[in-house]
Amino acid sequence: MSLRFRLNLAAVRSPTTLLLPRSIISSSLVSTVVVRTSTRNISTLLQPFPLPHTTTPNNLATITTKRTLNTTTPTMATSDSITNWVDPNDRTGEFKRQVSSFRSFISRSDPSSPFPPEKGRYHLYVSYACPWATRALIVRKLKGLEDIISFSSVHWHMGPLGWRFPLAEEGKEGGDAAGDQVVPDPVGGKQYMREVYFGVEPEYNARFTVPVLFDKKEGRIVNNESSEIVRMLGSEFNEIVEDAKAKELDLYPEDLRAEIDEVNEWVYHDINNGVYKSGFATTQEAYERNVTKLFEGLDKVEKHLKEVQAKGKGEYWFGERLTEVDVRLFPTIIRFDPVYVQHFKCNLRDIRSGYPAIHRWMRHLYWNVPAFRETTNFLHIKKHYTCSHPQINPKGITPLGPVPDILPLDEEVEAVKAAKN
Repeated sequence: MSLRFRLNLAAVRSPTTLLLPRSIISSSLVSTVVVRTSTRNISTLLQPFPLPHTTTPNNLATITTKRTLNTTTPTMATSDSITNWVDPNDRTGEFKRQVSSFRSFISRSDPSSPFPPEKGRYHLYVSYACPWATRALIVRKLKGLEDIISFSSVHWHMGPLGWRFPLAEEGKEGGDAAGDQVVPDPVGGKQYMREVYFGVEPEYNARFTVPVLFDKKEGRIVNNESSEIVRMLGSEFNEIVEDAKAKELDLYPEDLRAEIDEVNEWVYHDINNGVYKSGFATTQEAYERNVTKLFEGLDKVEKHLKEVQAKGKGEYWFGERLTEVDVRLFPTIIRFDPVYVQHFKCNLRDIRSGYPAIHRWMRHLYWNVPAFRETTNFLHIKKHYTCSHPQINPKGITPLGPVPDILPLDEEVEAVKAAKN
């Protein structure tokens, strides 16, 4: 099937790059045309429209293209692209994560809240590739919210227009982005995540991140800060959760809150965000400073988990109690060997041979707690990083290893086996 796209040239102005598909006549290949346009208008420029037998007005350019988006070959980012993770004018070379913009809360205790907990009202937009989004998806499963909050995943590729929604066939078994609920936008029928943002805030001028907790009833973004979404999903729907075990699970228990907050703080700066600060660094000094801090953080995690495991009273950060700490740390650790070691140059050690306590903790969560395994999609993880960061991997080649992506509970790499013997 072919679609025609209408580009309003009158709206085109600098300075943001827009990539438009251009079909090659009688060919299934797709190339790209680069147009300069404003950030605010990008989402409104690419709109499918029917093929009437009318004359195209002079101020419209018509591009006919097959509805096949070939995004596996990265396009080099320009100086103003959202895929430039470090400001080219920042001489420190440091990656600085933006502050999330939508910070409303779903509340069960505040009767005046515009966002009460209701079954079927909210939708969670995620990416299986994104560790920040995955933590929210994990909590959705842990807390038995599958029938209360719907979810969908974007395609793994992030280009100059940000995350895009997959075509129907891409998310199916055998597709290049196969996975549960990897489907076209089920809420508003958008093509890009940016359109969801612009639909709520036309003047929005920051990154188009996931997760996004969306209110289908009011057509509003409730929140796009993963830590706050985790907190909301962990508690605010308890009164309508039917599964007794899920309802009783408290990921942020009052007696551990001070400790959880303390651990979350340094784990975020040194490890969760540390891998990005290492991988996106554009100077040697920034890279060395951040990768050193990252491994100091991992050493700290290893020491703690080793002490917990030696007591023989549970496999979680707090022994027998699963908490936010486990949920927030896991998405980074599960990506470490498959992606961060090679792609982000976090290669002082890997997890499977260099951190036995962390390796044991990670595998326990993955193999013994379904919510962690069922929300981990290694296809999306590996393809996203290697094919969406052309400044790091310009050819978009995805390494085959490590094999397997995660080891079974009772297996070790040969170096660890030798050390034990």
